[in-house]
Amino acid sequence: MEGLCFSSSFKITLQSTLSNQASELHNGIHSVSLRAWERRKPIRSLKTRSTIRSEACTGSMDFDTSVSPRANSIKPSKTMAISDHATALVQKGVPVIRLAAGEPDFDTPTAIAEAGIRAIQQGYTRYTPNAGTLELRTAICHKLKEENGLSYTPDQILVSNGAKQCILQSVLAVCSPSDEVIIPAPYWVSYPEIARLADANPVIIPTFIEDNFLLNPDVLASKINEKSRLLILSTPSNPTGSVYPKKLLEQIAELVAKHPRLMVLCDEIYEHIIYQPAEHTSFASLPGMWERTLTVNGFSKAFAMTGWRLGYLAAPKHFITACNKIQSQATSGASSISQKAGLAALGLGYAGGEAVSTMVAAFKERRDFLVQRFKAIDGVKVSEPQGAFYLFLDFSSYYGSYVEGFGLIKDSDSLCRFLLDKAQVALVPGDAFGDDSCVRISYAASLTTLQAAMDKIEKALPLIKPAVAV
Repeated sequence: MEGLCFSSSFKITLQSTLSNQASELHNGIHSVSLRAWERRKPIRSLKTRSTIRSEACTGSMDFDTSVSPRANSIKPSKTMAISDHATALVQKGVPVIRLAAGEPDFDTPTAIAEAGIRAIQQGYTRYTPNAGTLELRTAICHKLKEENGLSYTPDQILVSNGAKQCILQSVLAVCSPSDEVIIPAPYWVSYPEIARLADANPVIIPTFIEDNFLLNPDVLASKINEKSRLLILSTPSNPTGSVYPKKLLEQIAELVAKHPRLMVLCDEIYEHIIYQPAEHTSFASLPGMWERTLTVNGFSKAFAMTGWRLGYLAAPKHFITACNKIQSQATSGASSISQKAGLAALGLGYAGGEAVSTMVAAFKERRDFLVQRFKAIDGVKVSEPQGAFYLFLDFSSYYGSYVEGFGLIKDSDSLCRFLLDKAQVALVPGDAFGDDSCVRISYAASLTTLQAAMDKIEKALPLIKPAVAV
């Protein structure tokens, strides 16, 4: 860059400085030394700007190293962090059984994969319309009509890079600063953080294992006020596997109808992974709720297409227009190849046809196995999931206990660290989902893997002994 002249030694020193800042900030002191500095500088408040001063050939220069309050306000995904940690241990040769990530262990069905391959071979590798191809949006409309009783036109559909992007864009499009987003807990880890990204305030409503983690309408009614803008519902639920029955959704809809500002975002990504006699009801299909609902769905879970990154949003046109603008300035349209694969997925038949029903049957067998094994363990409370592929288990009776060579089991985080250390099984602490009494286990793994994990867990739990009074 003309007018700036840095010595090679300064470039090396500055590079080293920047790479070390994250760990030093954690300790509360910004004590990085550059050769050009003559003294140590304490870290400033995160509310103010922090800088690095250096001397170039032309004089002194300040570098702003601060991050935004919005970025500081959100937490990283604990499920991703634990999955990454478990993967790193496996790569080092530690035989960890990974039951943290919500990712089916099945391959993408052949017909879908072949559609993606053909797209590449036929040169279908260019940009598509920002909202998604017309043929895919038309197919999504057909699916919603046939399977969900919902009438949409292609301009009321937005195809995105996964359901998570649809949720983020929906919250950004609907919420203003200081609006409230009502979120039943346990919740998917990203809901509160997405609300914060939109400068909205997450309002958490606890649910309980005795109620199968379903929202109590009376409690919901007590939380709604003039700032309430969005209610997020997930059915089937991650992390609990709970499925909202139609009667309960109707009660919630009656409450929503009384509050003109309140919208509903219904996350239906696990819609097809459901176990009889439970049935899925789309919230937008209830009387008066089509105009009030943003329905999010996708291909990742039911079709084993997590790496394809393809989801969609269905909503009234003006909301889709707003979300489409956000997407146009963020990522633009989804992968052309993935959209061809998604079209093939919708062509498999009602609810994914035989390919999906085969996977769901396997998930049910795994669920039944785990429920039976955990119910036989003293002190573990089980809510039998009706959908998705997770168990959310109450281990709180083990809290306050001591393990020789490990320490105190005081919460869900320490219990999961204990199971990773002693049983070499990776689970997710419930505090990541807003309920510290529980842990989440994903049964999107083979039955053989789950059997090995249960053997290890059952062997490790007796190591936990009552706390010794000091």
